[in-house]
Amino acid sequence: MTVHNFQHRTKLKCKSKKLPQDVNPRGVFACNELDLSEVKVYGFDYDYTLAHYKPSLEHLLYNLGRDMLLEKYKYPSEISKLEYKPHFAVRGLHYDIEKGLLLKLDSFLQIQFGAVYRGLTPVSTEEVLKIYKNRIIPIAYVEGDTRVHKENRAKMVHLADLFSVPEMGLLCNVAEFFIRNHIDYHPEILFLDVKNSVQSCHPIMHKIVAQNVEEYIRPNSDLKKYFQLLRDHDKKLFLVTNSPFHFVNAGMEMLVGQDWRDYFDVVIVNANKPKFFTEVSRPIRVFDKNANTHIWEKVTALEKGIIYYEGTVKQLQDLTGWSGHQVLYFGDHPYSDLADVTLEHGWRTGAIINELTHEINTLNTETFKQNANWLQMLTQIIEDHQDYKDPEALEVISEWMAERDQLSLTKNSKINNADTLNLNVFLLQNISQQKQNDTKSVFNKQFGSVFRTYHNPTYFSRRLFRFADIYTSNIRNLLNYSLTHTFYPRRGVMPHEYGSYFV
Repeated sequence: MTVHNFQHRTKLKCKSKKLPQDVNPRGVFACNELDLSEVKVYGFDYDYTLAHYKPSLEHLLYNLGRDMLLEKYKYPSEISKLEYKPHFAVRGLHYDIEKGLLLKLDSFLQIQFGAVYRGLTPVSTEEVLKIYKNRIIPIAYVEGDTRVHKENRAKMVHLADLFSVPEMGLLCNVAEFFIRNHIDYHPEILFLDVKNSVQSCHPIMHKIVAQNVEEYIRPNSDLKKYFQLLRDHDKKLFLVTNSPFHFVNAGMEMLVGQDWRDYFDVVIVNANKPKFFTEVSRPIRVFDKNANTHIWEKVTALEKGIIYYEGTVKQLQDLTGWSGHQVLYFGDHPYSDLADVTLEHGWRTGAIINELTHEINTLNTETFKQNANWLQMLTQIIEDHQDYKDPEALEVISEWMAERDQLSLTKNSKINNADTLNLNVFLLQNISQQKQNDTKSVFNKQFGSVFRTYHNPTYFSRRLFRFADIYTSNIRNLLNYSLTHTFYPRRGVMPHEYGSYFV
């Protein structure tokens, strides 16, 4: 059979292949088996876990940070005209502090070509390889070097929470302004100025949001139902958040009601995570909401109705007796919220990932399913024929590449230096990359899916799957399951196992 005929038969097979069923956008997904009947205590973060924000919050943080750059750091007045681009960045990207690049890495620390930006401008694959000398970034460069006598400072920052999205939007906007106006700037200084500007504006943001919660927080009537369900089944509830009390109180009164604190056995604000989970000697204090300050007396017991301030997870466990697998804690940040409590204390963990709704709705479209099916079959064709050396086979591979080039939304995928990458590996990657570029824009035109690169899970996904037992888009989705439900992870096929269980 000729290569042309094989391709034709494979396309016919792809068209006849049944498309997968839709995924439930309100589903709860398991990375690790979790039996809810073992859970006696439910803990929650606040921001982007209980409170889901409208796009207006991103615009507010961006504008406040931009104003701070002008007022405190004396940036050019033209910066005031730079408007926020809400769909530019996504969560889970890395920012190279030294090189001033925003980029997407997969779970193997490989760069996703076509998803590297300097300012608002994409950087070509040739330039990326010239900068990094490789497709794979060393782990010490990404995460810091923990070996003895080595400097423990990462060169990259992982943008793992949604508050970082407007911050990156401001940074890239300003960098683009400097580049276009031929203004020399230091990438690390710009990063620090933007970071400090946005973070120093959080108290201002807290005050503005607390005064007008309806403008910034999405309503969630099912939240109270879920809390009531837990209380009716004698579960203990606690809240640990980095946000201040007046900000949390305003939001929770809108979401749950003025009696929201009645549902919680322990409320801790200004927790300063991840230090709350890692330090052992920082005292927990009582917070006087009327005086808006903490009290100096030593805390010897945690009482319902009292607001607590700072402290550590060790004190929380010592004073309550809550520990191990009986605790299930929900947060939106896979690392600072979930990593330490699962690795060090054995808590069960749940991640609330807002972007899941958009991602799943995209996965459920017929076009995406068809593209995914064809990509899978196309990959198999290339793998089976990549070692053919006859002129006809090489010509067909060239035709496939040209076909995918027409579908491509990025023009930086080709590479001229054959010495840089193994050619066979590059052919396989490039062809499937072209196909996936056709679907990339439905997630995000610049960076694609939060969860997947062209072939592999993203770096963000790796941490999510490692530190979260379950994940879902909203706390209210748990209402669809009983409190004795067991979440089972899918049994994936490993590379050395059968190609499919359905043969």
